[in-house]
Amino acid sequence: MKVALGVTGGIAAYKAVEVLRGLQKAEVQVQVLLTRSARRFLAPLTFEALSGQPVITDMFRSGQNWSIEHIHLAQEIGLLAVVPATANILGKFAHGIADDFLSTLYLSCAAPVLLAPAMNVEMWHHPAVRANVDLLRKRGHVFVDPEPGMLACGMEGEGRLAQVELILSAMLGLLRGGESLAGLKVLVTAGPTIEDIDPVRFLSNRSSGKMGYALARAARMRGAEVALVSGPTALEVPAGVTAIQVRSAAEMHLEVWKLFPHMDLVIKAAAVADFRPAGRAAEKIKKSGQAATLALVPTEDILAGLGAAKKHQVLIGFSAETGDLLAHAREKMIRKNVDLMVANDVSAGVFGSDTSTVHILSSAGERETLENRPKLEIAHRILDLALHVRALRAGPVSP
Repeated sequence: MKVALGVTGGIAAYKAVEVLRGLQKAEVQVQVLLTRSARRFLAPLTFEALSGQPVITDMFRSGQNWSIEHIHLAQEIGLLAVVPATANILGKFAHGIADDFLSTLYLSCAAPVLLAPAMNVEMWHHPAVRANVDLLRKRGHVFVDPEPGMLACGMEGEGRLAQVELILSAMLGLLRGGESLAGLKVLVTAGPTIEDIDPVRFLSNRSSGKMGYALARAARMRGAEVALVSGPTALEVPAGVTAIQVRSAAEMHLEVWKLFPHMDLVIKAAAVADFRPAGRAAEKIKKSGQAATLALVPTEDILAGLGAAKKHQVLIGFSAETGDLLAHAREKMIRKNVDLMVANDVSAGVFGSDTSTVHILSSAGERETLENRPKLEIAHRILDLALHVRALRAGPVSP
């Protein structure tokens, strides 16, 4: 595997060194390309010493035919990644401007493209930049969006380069996954559900939806046709994913069953409420000073229903527990006829985190633990194991 790592001119350029080291640990060959502006922040020697290869810094170099070299490199790589990606390079890529080696390589490249932007918050939200980002997303390029935080300019907001671990996870997922889910239909549920008590109050849970959205993004990266049925979240729908927004467990139940018969892989990552109020009050329930009792009834058990009805589908469930984690998860897997169960301990307040520790249990009795890993990395591993289940079910291929 070979990656072209483009580094453009921003203060976050130094983090590209960490990306290079992470790729090397994963035994990925890296060709580094520095733009003219990037060389104002980092010297080529830094990357040459670490990669053991000359760094490409210019379209034209004495003794080298770089106008042809970009074609050769485009044919060799399995991924073009730009870390950090400035507003300038996003504009060049979006509009086909090829005035240096990196932008010319982009136009010659048929490999997947990953972009990790970093810039001032006002630049990131400028209509011109947003339009360029939207155009590049529509081309199928993968973005690891910037994070909120304190920026080098002293302002605070979105624009800081995403965590290196998250960028590496996305890159390795693209390299490892390729088109492994091409031709398959994948259904993912995500987020919480909301069960109304009256026009003001409701029952819900702390699910952020991040794991489900990471699964939808990873499946789309790997070529699947992805449907995402999501409860209310603040997350952006991954590019290329068809999203259906729902509110209650009953709404999620309805939408999932519409899609289920046509799916190859179903991943139930949503935190669906177990109970709903027995009846929704038409008016706000007034405080009387007396103790009040709320009658609850069970919601539809979507996962159990799918487990009873599945035929060709690979079915994956999630088990969020606060005690006896593995015992509860395995019992749930067997009772609901699930192929893989992803168990995580939520007693430590992990909701909303970008990383997680999970135990992936299989119906064959196997267990794999991923400790404190980015959710996108966990998502790719779940998809790896789902493909393994699918292959085992298909049986050996006749000669």
